[in-house]
Amino acid sequence: MAPEQASALLSQIRELATALGFQQLAVTDIDLSAYQGHLDAWLARNFHGEMDYMARHRDLRLHPEDLHPGTIRVLSVRMDYSLNAEQSLTPLKNRERAYISRYARGRDYHKLIRKRLQQLAERITDLAGPIGYRAFVDSAPVLERALAEKAGLGWIGKNTMLLNKKAGSWFFLGELFTDLPLPVDEPVSGHCGSCTACLDICPTQAFVGANQLDARRCISYLTIELKGSIPEALRSAIGNRVFGCDDCQLICPWNKFSQLSEEKDFAPRHGLDNADLSELFLWSEDTFMRNTEGSAIRRTGYEGWLRNLAVGLGNAPSTIPVLTALQSRQQHPSALVREHVAWALQQHEQRKPKV
Repeated sequence: MAPEQASALLSQIRELATALGFQQLAVTDIDLSAYQGHLDAWLARNFHGEMDYMARHRDLRLHPEDLHPGTIRVLSVRMDYSLNAEQSLTPLKNRERAYISRYARGRDYHKLIRKRLQQLAERITDLAGPIGYRAFVDSAPVLERALAEKAGLGWIGKNTMLLNKKAGSWFFLGELFTDLPLPVDEPVSGHCGSCTACLDICPTQAFVGANQLDARRCISYLTIELKGSIPEALRSAIGNRVFGCDDCQLICPWNKFSQLSEEKDFAPRHGLDNADLSELFLWSEDTFMRNTEGSAIRRTGYEGWLRNLAVGLGNAPSTIPVLTALQSRQQHPSALVREHVAWALQQHEQRKPKV
């Protein structure tokens, strides 16, 4: 393909991406050697915790051409997901309400974006003829933020999130691996400067330095990835965050430029943007499965959901609904749930005024 033809095709591809609801599409090559040292150092310090797949598939992450043979370019896309312009930590102060990370309040983004990427690939095929491709949305060993940074969608900030000058960080990423010889885009420079707001705000002090996240202390890891007991030393700091954590994004100055999403599927369901901890804790397993159908929250499983809520209830005020909810699960069949309920009730007992 001649350079001018490739450039014209890329312009058409960008138009197709916009029509499919992506806010931006950029192209990079597959050389990720510049990121190898950072990944290896992170793994060597065991910052990935129980996420064994991070180490197990290390080579595939660094070599996209091995993950999908024939790949020479990666089309990196982003899609805004926030439906709330407020950049406030205020919801975290109402300790009787559950805080669920913004990205997980609506339908699971994986399926939606993967479907759009598939549609994009099919329309590219209509333009360019048969191509080799494979779509990814956080579903395989892909260094998506590294690829997005190389493509120029933003820079990896001190909180390890991808930041964009015009869109902040409230967006999802997706990738289309392809054998199309498209021109590559240029990376952008970083603009965090001397700001350390994200590092300073972290409730569990999970950042050991700029762009250095110890996942074992991260609330998103503790409430989603970790399958066993949450370390007692970190439970109080979790507060009312029961699925993920947005603190380092809520405090980021660049998010004042974030754009609101028009995707209806990302809208909160079942009141998950403003629900009481005690109400959610009383969901039966059937209710949980029904209300989280097509939701990222399913990742925790029902047992993990109750574990997280028990911690939140332990950090909540000692009201009748809070205590009643906890007492109702004292004999739960799961030892994991019982352990966290016992801890929560102990917190309330310790806060009782001394007579």
